[in-house]
Amino acid sequence: MRKLNKRNLVDQDIQIILGTLLRVGVLLSMTVVLVGGVLYLLEHSHEVVNYSVFKPADNEYATIISILKGLSAMESKAIIQLGTLLLIFTPITRVVFSIFSFLIERDYLYVLIGLFVLSVILFSLSNKLLF
Repeated sequence: MRKLNKRNLVDQDIQIILGTLLRVGVLLSMTVVLVGGVLYLLEHSHEVVNYSVFKPADNEYATIISILKGLSAMESKAIIQLGTLLLIFTPITRVVFSIFSFLIERDYLYVLIGLFVLSVILFSLSNKLLF
């Protein structure tokens, strides 16, 4: 019975860590997007928008490499994209942390399920963010 209480305490600690991880990830992402948005408004507030001509969205910061290049030049659009990436990678970090917690608990079925979910997510993102 004592071992069961100790295990529940570990499970509860893991849930608290996972909740904190998600909360911090979303707040960090929101802060980065806010900073990038303020910088964007400071840089582009004088521009006049022409709504009579349609311009499709450019793919200037569609890959991680281009975002990193934009960050090195402190471009506001790249900072906003970094915040978006942080928001995307927050639940991915949760999946990775869950896999490690299942390894600690020696629950190998859930480790395999977590690895499968992680591989599907990374495969789908690799086609969009790396190339």
